Amino acid sequence: MFNKDKVKLGIAPIAWTNDDMPELGKENTFEQCISEMALAGYTGSEVGNKYPRDTKVLKKALELRNMNIASAWFSSFLTTKPLQETIDGFIQHRDFLYEMGAKVVVVSEQGHSIQGMMDTPIFKEKPVFTDEEWVKLTEGLNKLGELAKEKDMKLVFHHHMGTGVQTTAEIEKLMEMTDPNLVYLLFDTGHLTFSGEDTEAVLRKFVNRIKHVHLKDIRPEVRKRVIEENMSFLQAVKAGTFTVPGDGCIDFEPLFKILDENNYEGYLLVEAEQDPAKANPLEYAIKARKYIKEKTGL
Repeated sequence: MFNKDKVKLGIAPIAWTNDDMPELGKENTFEQCISEMALAGYTGSEVGNKYPRDTKVLKKALELRNMNIASAWFSSFLTTKPLQETIDGFIQHRDFLYEMGAKVVVVSEQGHSIQGMMDTPIFKEKPVFTDEEWVKLTEGLNKLGELAKEKDMKLVFHHHMGTGVQTTAEIEKLMEMTDPNLVYLLFDTGHLTFSGEDTEAVLRKFVNRIKHVHLKDIRPEVRKRVIEENMSFLQAVKAGTFTVPGDGCIDFEPLFKILDENNYEGYLLVEAEQDPAKANPLEYAIKARKYIKEKTGL
């Protein structure tokens, strides 16, 4: 299937230590995390809270394990804060990633986001942007996209549960209102399925703007509980809504086929946040790696 020179396989550190809930996996060190990633057969990683920000130190640790940085999350507040504040933070973030050799910058709009709120129901309290906020968001993203392009990098927007860009209609609106040469899409299987979207339809429609992929699976019985019990996003994570590809209800084969047929280039990145005390990170990383090899040959 995929061309190994063009499609790389990575995994996120959030399975070892959770950035939103640092108490999950607090015992797992940065060195253990990247060593186990390499041991499980991955060559790429995103950046977690425990990763050193000194690029020389980080590069050395990664090179010892034949690992690279794929990208890192950036929180934009284009709908709620002055544009310049987001621009300043973005430039610093972009330059760090550029020095680490990353080709894409992951951006998620956190204005009005409820994803980090422990007691706010993820479905009932989902934020919705006003027309004015949509303009601020999309014009701001075009500007950030220009800044990424300066370094020959691409801005990939992360649709996310508990934010103003979660549903198919919201993704469509964002894609329509932004410049296709400046703003690209991060395709996240888990967030789309969790939200109740047609994951395959979203992929087919936007495949040519997708430049980064997050692979995570969903446990449908846990998702059902999340809705019935009005759980928050963080409570849903702790309960085990997310898991690795091959361990939930998503059929990844047609998704891999669509990406391959459209000559996808970039990372396929396993990002399935769970409680490491319940789901051993190395064990689940290996489980995902075997499944992806079986389905794609990578």
